[in-house]
Amino acid sequence: MDQESRYIVGIDLGTTNTALAYVDTAVEPSARRVEPFGVPQLVAAGEVAVLPLLPSFVYLPGPQDVAGDLLRLPWHRRQVPDRAVGAYARDMAALQPGKVVSSAKSWLCHDGIDRREACLPFSRTEAPRRISPVEASRACLEHLRDAWNHVMAKGDAELRLERQTVVLTVPASFDAVARELTVEAATAAGLQVRLLEEPQAAFYAWLADRGEAWRHDVGDGDVVLVCDIGGGTTDFSLIAVTDHDGDLQLQRLAVGEHTLLGGDNMDLTLAYGMAAKIKREQGVTLDAYQLAGLTHACRAAKERLGAGLDEAVPLTVLGRGSSVIAGTLSTRIDAAELESLLLDGFFPPCDITDKPAERRKVGLRAFGLDYAADPALTRHLAAFIDRHSFRDASGRPMLPTAILFNGGVTKSPACRRRILEALQGWNAAAPRAAAVLEQGDPDLAVAAGAAWYATVQRQGGVRIKAGSARAYYLGVESPLPAVPGFAPPVDGLCVVSIGLEEGSSVDVGAEGLGLVVGEPTEFRFFSSTVRRQDAVGDVLGEAAVAELDELPPLVAELPVEADKASPIGTLVPVRLRTELTEIGTLQLWCDDARGGQSWKLEFELRGQDADTP
Repeated sequence: MDQESRYIVGIDLGTTNTALAYVDTAVEPSARRVEPFGVPQLVAAGEVAVLPLLPSFVYLPGPQDVAGDLLRLPWHRRQVPDRAVGAYARDMAALQPGKVVSSAKSWLCHDGIDRREACLPFSRTEAPRRISPVEASRACLEHLRDAWNHVMAKGDAELRLERQTVVLTVPASFDAVARELTVEAATAAGLQVRLLEEPQAAFYAWLADRGEAWRHDVGDGDVVLVCDIGGGTTDFSLIAVTDHDGDLQLQRLAVGEHTLLGGDNMDLTLAYGMAAKIKREQGVTLDAYQLAGLTHACRAAKERLGAGLDEAVPLTVLGRGSSVIAGTLSTRIDAAELESLLLDGFFPPCDITDKPAERRKVGLRAFGLDYAADPALTRHLAAFIDRHSFRDASGRPMLPTAILFNGGVTKSPACRRRILEALQGWNAAAPRAAAVLEQGDPDLAVAAGAAWYATVQRQGGVRIKAGSARAYYLGVESPLPAVPGFAPPVDGLCVVSIGLEEGSSVDVGAEGLGLVVGEPTEFRFFSSTVRRQDAVGDVLGEAAVAELDELPPLVAELPVEADKASPIGTLVPVRLRTELTEIGTLQLWCDDARGGQSWKLEFELRGQDADTP
């Protein structure tokens, strides 16, 4: 991160929308403010406009769809682009869903695919062109880079986005692999970034808005729930307010598990509801392609109705075959239908002890994103609070005293009301309802908070004490004799504890470890968001390991030193050390206990050949 850059930039690489905000350090420190960056983009073929958000959609047209010249942006002087990012791409998703990549961020954390492999748009039918989740993320970041350089740098190399301090946000629930891939996409776009969790960024935006007045809104003993419901994911975080010698401080207590549940699920729900309406009223059953287009149309209608539009919104579905235009279908959706389809399904009343429902998985099903089985956001919230909160004398969880809403879904007053009603119902005996901390535009809050976070780091100010949101464990196989039908037990060695600060390097301290070198090996890796008691170097037995979340394995072929005649499969005595980097990624080092060589364990993804570190 360049500490001397003029601009401090925050980027929210969202599932549905991407945003950029910045602070100009040429301004006097007392007058510095976070400014949104309007993003030039295509809003139709050949038509450019500046919008506050860049929709996170990538349109991959064929040569017969649109002329390359009509995809040009002001910075495409000689280049003829073959894709479009932003509003035009989003709108084309309703017309040509098989040629538009959406929800790339959700795919970026899907461990069932090779996330560097061209697989999007994901469809059971053949797509003319595909790109990887990493490349789709890179495309959005490259668009921001080029837009910034065109508008802000204007030929000054020192003001290019590549030279600025950039903080890129990720869901708090992103694991180490998804974080690494996010950094990889940013690096490919020429950006050197630091990562920040989105709920923390939303809270920093609130701090920037309130200034010193935040100390009057919350006090010692308050616990703030950050409720971030975006397009593809739902993130919950708890932040405690404590008094230290008369000074209020902030401490992040907990984050939720990665939950693929949000606006995308609501769009699908609306699409199925409207498809049923079309069948009921017009006698037509939509096919999978038409349903995909209707889903994108429902997303646009949801955003318009959620913004307070009173009149019904028309929905159009193209026909199939030779009479596409003649077969076009249309219907309308109004605010009442929106609420009836969404509120009871996603925000039903429940008890604090309720858990999200699990459903039996069908043996054979279409491959896709691993959405949450239970759409009830209130049950997911109940499970989070029940799992992570302190307990009162009767054993019930102590509920948060304040709530900060963030994410596009929470812009809806009806959705907010249902969440507040649930909190009040769980805490009927409380002297007051949870206070709502008013936030600015939730679409821009995360980017603004990321910029303010880096500003605070540079010039000083109120910081949230956080560190790693997860504890990480490396699987260590016990050296037992072979027993037919039984695999050797695997213990879990804690290599990162919850709260370990970024920029830390710690010795794991475990003795008697041997590392296999000279042949491909697999390292099992686990994580937990609740085991706050584990310290680096602690060893968990097989029963405790079974309760951890297993991540994709680390795969590597660790080389033998050329000047040593060690046979393939040599077991080298090693000591481990962990580095939680400044940018928020994890590195594990294995140092030869006899001195000399060290090996770094790199994250490798399913379906790829291992690189030699």
